[in-house]
Amino acid sequence: MMAASELYTKYARVWIPDVEEVWKSAELTKDYRQGDGVLQLQLEDGKELEYKLDPKTNNLPHLRNPDILVGENDLTALSYLHEPAVLHNLKVRFIDSKLIYTYCGIVLVAINPYETLPIYGTDIIYAYSGQNMGDMDPHIFAVAEEAYKQMARDERNQSIIVSGESGAGKTVSAKYAMRYFATVSGSASEANVEEKVLASNPIMESIGNAKTTRNDNSSRFGKYIEIGFDKKYRIIGANMRTYLLEKSRVVFQADEERNYHIFYQLCASAHLPEFKALKLGKANDFHYTKQGRNPVIDGVDDAKEMSTTRNAFTLLGVNESYQLGLFQILASILHLGNVEVNDRDSDSSIIPPNNGHLSVFCELMGVTYQDMSHWLCHKKLKTATETYIKPIPKLQAINARDALAKHIYAKLFNWIVDHVNKALHSTVKQHSFIGVLDIYGFETFEINSFEQFCINYANEKLQQQFNMHVFKLEQEEYMKEQIPWTLIDFYDNQPCINLIEAKMGILDLLDEECKMPKGSDDSWAQKLYNTHLKTCALFEKPRMSNKAFIIQHFADKVEYQCDGFLEKNKDTVNEEQIHVLKASKFDLLVELFRDEEKATSPTGAAPATGGRTRLSVKPDKNKAGQASKEHKKTVGLQFRNSLQLLMETLNATTPHYVRCIKPNDHKYAFTFDPKRAVQQLRACGVLETIRISAAGFPSRWTYQEFFSRYRVLMKQKDVLTDRKMTCKNVLEKLVQDPDKYQFGKTKIFFRPGQVAYLEKLRADKLRAACIRIQKTIRCWLARKKYLRMKHAATTIQRYVRGYQARCLAKFLRRTRAAIIIQKYQRMYVQRTCYKRKQAAALAMQCILRAYMARQLYKALLREHKAIIIQKMVRGWLARQWFKRSLKAIVYLQCCIRRMRAKRELKKLKIEARSVEHFKKLNIGMENKIMQLQRRIDDQNKENRVLSERLNSLEVSHAAESERQRVELTRLRGAEEDAKNNANKVTSLLEELERLRKDLQNTQKEKKAIEDWARTYQDEMEQMISELKEQNHLLKNEKNDLNRLIQEQSQQWTEKMQRALKEETQQLENDLNEERSRYQNLLTEHLRLEEKYDDLKEEITLAVNVPKPGHRRTDSTHSSNESECTYNSEFAESEEGSRGGEDVPKAILDMSLFLKLQKRVSELEQEKQSLQNELDRREEQFQRARARDDEEHKKARSAELEYESLKRQELESENKKLKHDLNEMRQSLRGSAEAGSAAPGSPAYTVLLDQLNASNEELEVRKEEVLILRSQLVSQKEAMQHKDEKETMTEPLPYIEDVQKLTDAKEISQAYMGLKETSRLLESQLQAQRRSHENEVEVLRGELQSVKEENNRQQQLLAQNLQLPPEARIEASLQHEITRLTNENLDLMEQLEKQDKTVRKLKKQLKVFAKKINDLEGGQMDVSPGQTADEPVHPVNIPRREKDFQGMLEYKKEDELKLVKNLILELKPRGVAVNLIPGLPAYILFMCLRHADYINDDQKVRSLLTSVINSIKKILKKRGDDFETVSFWLSNTCRFLHCLKQYSGDEQFMKHNTTKQNDHCLSNFDLAEYRQVLSDLAIQIYQQLIKCMENILQPMIVSGMLEHETIQGVSGVKPTGLRKRTSSIADEGTYTLDSIIRQLNSFHSIMCQHGTDPELIKQVVKQQFYIIGAVTLNNLLLRKDMCSWSKGMQIRYNVSQLEEWLRDKNLMTCGAKETLEPLIQAAQLLQVKKKTDEDAEAICSMCNSLSTAQIVKVLNLYTPVNAFEERVSVLFIRTIQTRLRDRKESPQLLMDTKLIYPVTFPFNPSSLALETIQIPSSLNVGFLTRV
Repeated sequence: MMAASELYTKYARVWIPDVEEVWKSAELTKDYRQGDGVLQLQLEDGKELEYKLDPKTNNLPHLRNPDILVGENDLTALSYLHEPAVLHNLKVRFIDSKLIYTYCGIVLVAINPYETLPIYGTDIIYAYSGQNMGDMDPHIFAVAEEAYKQMARDERNQSIIVSGESGAGKTVSAKYAMRYFATVSGSASEANVEEKVLASNPIMESIGNAKTTRNDNSSRFGKYIEIGFDKKYRIIGANMRTYLLEKSRVVFQADEERNYHIFYQLCASAHLPEFKALKLGKANDFHYTKQGRNPVIDGVDDAKEMSTTRNAFTLLGVNESYQLGLFQILASILHLGNVEVNDRDSDSSIIPPNNGHLSVFCELMGVTYQDMSHWLCHKKLKTATETYIKPIPKLQAINARDALAKHIYAKLFNWIVDHVNKALHSTVKQHSFIGVLDIYGFETFEINSFEQFCINYANEKLQQQFNMHVFKLEQEEYMKEQIPWTLIDFYDNQPCINLIEAKMGILDLLDEECKMPKGSDDSWAQKLYNTHLKTCALFEKPRMSNKAFIIQHFADKVEYQCDGFLEKNKDTVNEEQIHVLKASKFDLLVELFRDEEKATSPTGAAPATGGRTRLSVKPDKNKAGQASKEHKKTVGLQFRNSLQLLMETLNATTPHYVRCIKPNDHKYAFTFDPKRAVQQLRACGVLETIRISAAGFPSRWTYQEFFSRYRVLMKQKDVLTDRKMTCKNVLEKLVQDPDKYQFGKTKIFFRPGQVAYLEKLRADKLRAACIRIQKTIRCWLARKKYLRMKHAATTIQRYVRGYQARCLAKFLRRTRAAIIIQKYQRMYVQRTCYKRKQAAALAMQCILRAYMARQLYKALLREHKAIIIQKMVRGWLARQWFKRSLKAIVYLQCCIRRMRAKRELKKLKIEARSVEHFKKLNIGMENKIMQLQRRIDDQNKENRVLSERLNSLEVSHAAESERQRVELTRLRGAEEDAKNNANKVTSLLEELERLRKDLQNTQKEKKAIEDWARTYQDEMEQMISELKEQNHLLKNEKNDLNRLIQEQSQQWTEKMQRALKEETQQLENDLNEERSRYQNLLTEHLRLEEKYDDLKEEITLAVNVPKPGHRRTDSTHSSNESECTYNSEFAESEEGSRGGEDVPKAILDMSLFLKLQKRVSELEQEKQSLQNELDRREEQFQRARARDDEEHKKARSAELEYESLKRQELESENKKLKHDLNEMRQSLRGSAEAGSAAPGSPAYTVLLDQLNASNEELEVRKEEVLILRSQLVSQKEAMQHKDEKETMTEPLPYIEDVQKLTDAKEISQAYMGLKETSRLLESQLQAQRRSHENEVEVLRGELQSVKEENNRQQQLLAQNLQLPPEARIEASLQHEITRLTNENLDLMEQLEKQDKTVRKLKKQLKVFAKKINDLEGGQMDVSPGQTADEPVHPVNIPRREKDFQGMLEYKKEDELKLVKNLILELKPRGVAVNLIPGLPAYILFMCLRHADYINDDQKVRSLLTSVINSIKKILKKRGDDFETVSFWLSNTCRFLHCLKQYSGDEQFMKHNTTKQNDHCLSNFDLAEYRQVLSDLAIQIYQQLIKCMENILQPMIVSGMLEHETIQGVSGVKPTGLRKRTSSIADEGTYTLDSIIRQLNSFHSIMCQHGTDPELIKQVVKQQFYIIGAVTLNNLLLRKDMCSWSKGMQIRYNVSQLEEWLRDKNLMTCGAKETLEPLIQAAQLLQVKKKTDEDAEAICSMCNSLSTAQIVKVLNLYTPVNAFEERVSVLFIRTIQTRLRDRKESPQLLMDTKLIYPVTFPFNPSSLALETIQIPSSLNVGFLTRV
């Protein structure tokens, strides 16, 4: 070993033992030094641990492999080969990658996933077919392919040995291997042998499998199936040998287990009429089926399984009566188990009379009740002289009953196996075979008995054979590589085998003890102890038992209990019971026991007293002659002989090993139990294989692989041209110990751990290089960043300084300008301020002076008024004072005068009484009289004056009185009026008073109204705002409706366009699918035709009756029979001439002909069903479209109804608001009339204005709603297809204009304009609808034409397949008449065609006139439509060169020569290089034109028939030559285009010149032949694709995946043994350049042959599809290819292919799209795969990959270098969660057999026929130009 200190360093990872996980990973936290007794470790969970080393051995723990090696396909690729490495690698692959298969050298380890996986489909089978075993991921199909390939290559029989525990999946693995052989090889006859081989599985499972505690479908027997092959390695038959049938399960089952499936299937089908006679019931009613107490298996329908079993019996040739007989015997076994035995006494027993179950048993078996009941309770003893009949006790009777049941079942089992072998037997001689062995694995239970002993003995033998084979392979490898051979010490289990089978071995002693009269298990155990306990180390005795022994097997120690060994080894049965059965009336039962005496082994069993299982061994037919002697052989001896025979068979074959592992005991899906896995790995020999490999040189590299991988460890001077010397020199420097490696011829061999050491050196070197690169790059990046920052800083400084300078200059300029501006500004401000102040002062002065003047005026006015008031007041006061004073004075005077008068009166009274008084009184009187006299005089004067005046006054008074009288009269009238007015005044006063009160009330009401008005105004303002908002909302809603209508219009337009596009695409897909089916039918038809031809040739060779001068062309006959669209009289006459020759052939071919006819009718039925399906889909499409239209109309009508309701609601609300406003207006007007101040109130005016404005606004909105309604109505009419801009955007300006109008007239005019606009829009929409309907009608017409074309093709095909030859001419003529009638009707409508027809008829008339003249009237007239017995040759008229009509004339007898020279013997290369493309097609068509010109129907048909048959013949002869196939594909298409171009149909004459139109066919419609030629072209195209695929297939994987186009990107990882198996053939290495060169070759050949460009595009698309599909399929099945670097390689290779497409101008052919899955897979390998964002990106990116493919790539993703990371399981689950809603096919692989349907677009030729020159090299000089 390498120094431990170099490997066990810090951070090194090791494996340490663990109780739960078996092995646990840990990491060293401290370097190990020699002599340390403890390792410092840290577990993965972070726990620190001190691991103590064993002081005796001082063995260090196992080192862990680098992560890059974990998860490898082959365990031998691991550098450290030990148990924990194997266990961990299997666990990682099984749990993380969901991979159940792993190679371990030559062994395939298969772990049962307990889940159905999609990896066994037919596509997977074909993907593994033909592949080397190491190239693909491990799979059972890879092992089967390896066996099949080695059988064919080495001509040596093969065997596949499948072993494992019960429930590990052995039976399923064997079943898949047989399915692979059946699928890949096929059968050599029509008997469907491969189906019969597969059909044997359900039969053997029903009678040999049962439910156990470990497996629901456990095989309770071993079987070896030999699948026979003929010399062509096709399955011809099979043969089955069975071993170790567990018969005891028939009579005993443990808890939770079941009997064999067939019994439960019978019970589940007991209700069927045919099973009524068996008198069965439920499984719980029978003792033999209810002991396990669990008769039901979850998810299994026993009745359905019974149906499957019966169908399998039928397929294998077991008729219904035999099947019922088998079920009758099985039912009798169940009834036998229910027979009760009672004790008669201690030594005897009895069966009660009339036992129901025994009666049914005897009835079913056809035996007598008395005999069977008697011999069930008695036995016969024979001595030398006498025979005794002895009763037996109850226990022995029950055991005898069970033994009989087991014996019957064993015989039935063997009979079924024999009949299966007979059904699978073939009369053809077997050339080789592949055997599949499905047998028990190593078993150990708590109680192990004779059965486990035999099973483990067989496994010891198989393990020895396995070890020797592994050792042999290792030795061969070493010798082949010429390296020194040293004996590898491996475990040899020969001592254990000797202990069992040698003389005086365990089996020998057991047989000897069985011969002893009083032999017992105890005595046999003592013999074992005495013989082997001290002499054999592998034999031990348990401490606590004397009835058991221990054997050290290769897998484990097993303790066997001796109880029952002798009885099970004897395996006896009561012979008298057998005699009773032989005397049965039941024929099948008698047949079962007919060969009882010839048996090579006992088929019964001894009574069982508690053993778990019983065994039987199948008879050996090869030793039937020794029946009497071998009848006495024991089970152990016969099992040893059978095992020896098996080993001889296996040793004579090349073995392939499949080891099945059971991951857990609970049947949980993808759950790994390390303990159980390790037990099975130890038991099945996988670890022994690892140990043998590890003992030598397990790691093996080719020199190129080593150089590519470890080139980084070499210096440039170490690299030499010789890779071997380079590797030697480097290894001597890297690994000092020369014993650690050896140099072979082609490989380097390494000891264990050396690859890990080299990987460590490589990783360290890469890490150091990475660090250096990182350092350099970081330095470069930092310096680059620094320089960039420095340059940026300098630049910034420059710009900043410049900016600052500019800013300074700008500042200075601005400062100077600012000063100037300030100067003027300040001047302006001061001036403005002065003026403003001056104006303000003047204004103030003016105002002040005016104010003062007004104040002065007011003061003067007040003073003046005050003076006046004072004057008046003072005057009034003075007058009042004067009056008061005067009054007071007068009153005072009166008082004083009264007082004085009273005094005077008193005095006068006194004086009167005296004289003096009188005297005095008289004195005064005199004076008074004198005064009075004067006064009288004065008054007289005044009277006179007054009288005068009175007279004058009287005069004036008379006048005045008259006037006064008039006035009085007037006044009296006025008085009356005044009186009346007085009354009025009263009433007026009252009215005034009332009015005052009303005024007060009105004022109060006014105030209330004003309050209400203010409140209402607020409410109205709020309402107006709400109305405005509502109006705004209505506007928005209207806009939204407009926008919604626009969007809906756009959406519906897009939807309709999308629907139309989808339907168009669907129709195209359907059409392509129909084309594909039709072309597949043509392929099948061609295959049947070729098979028919081959069979006819074989029959011809077998009959061997050739006649000289008569040579038959079978392909021609076959073609004539198959191509029913053409049949010439020439061919019929030829067949008639050869009728005598074909009579025996026809008799021999009649059955085959009937088969072919039946096949053709089936194909026709399938075709008709396809047509019906197409019609049905089209009807469904029409109904779905109508339904969508109705739903759309309903949805739109519902929307319109909703909008209508909404508009009605708005209108009603507007009416209500208008009504409220009118009422308010009236109330306001009434209030205004009542109050004087109300009408002029500003509030009322403003309110009324607002209300009027609101009303107008509402009217405008109403108009808008009406406009919108009209738009919606028009929208509804043109709903599906309308122009958004014209429909929705044009009314908006009008609406805006309406909103601006206030006058009613303008509104009316605007409304009329909108109506006109609506009408205009409606007319536009109707025009658009009409145009859309026209487009739809055009599309429907196109679809109808396509449908009619399809129907026509199908009708033609149906006619071709159904019409007899006699009816073809009549049908053709009828079709011709119909076509000409329609053509004449068209010609009557078109003047131009009439002229052409007239000219054509004139030319024909001239020709016929010349012919008539040449015939001179003596010959019989031949009309254009008449056919003579002999062809009429027209006279060749000499013409000038310019008069050539582009026709070639030939004689009828030259037709075969024409076909031979122009088709059969023509070399395509010379024609393609030297002559114009398609020249043979032009020549043939020119010949055909002449036959049409002379109206020779027979010649036309004969020529076309010969041409088609000759093309088929040359393709059959040289169909593998791409150049030939391409040449005739091009010429067939050109010939087809010529038939179309010159057919006279208008659609094909558009691109013709006038001259070419004159050359059109004139007499025959060859449309049916065009269809035949189209079918022929399809067949040639498919042949071309197959030929191309055969050439490309070997190149694709090597060129696209394996070859490193970019050198040094992909690192070569260590590979296992499988990469270097002998199956690898050195075929050379293909590169991408090889593929591109081949594509160039294909393209140049097709271009040289003049292939149509569209056809070349289709071929290239198919080529690229094959490249992409094959590459992707291999990528999905190769874990070593799923890496980041390989993704880069693939993308580079794809880019090169795309570049090739660009160079050839083929980017539009769809080839690039076929590579999209491969491109996305390569991108998937390269993208990040960590976060949810990455998952989302992957899901959106990989839309061409299925979910299964994405998950598969992620599971297979493998890092090539230590710097890459694996994809986590959580990320893969995230991807699955995101993609679970995808609806896609679950198929994993792409269909590489898919061929796109081909079309042949019409490609007219511009070449004039009359200008074509025929070279002499074609040897067609017998042709004459016309």
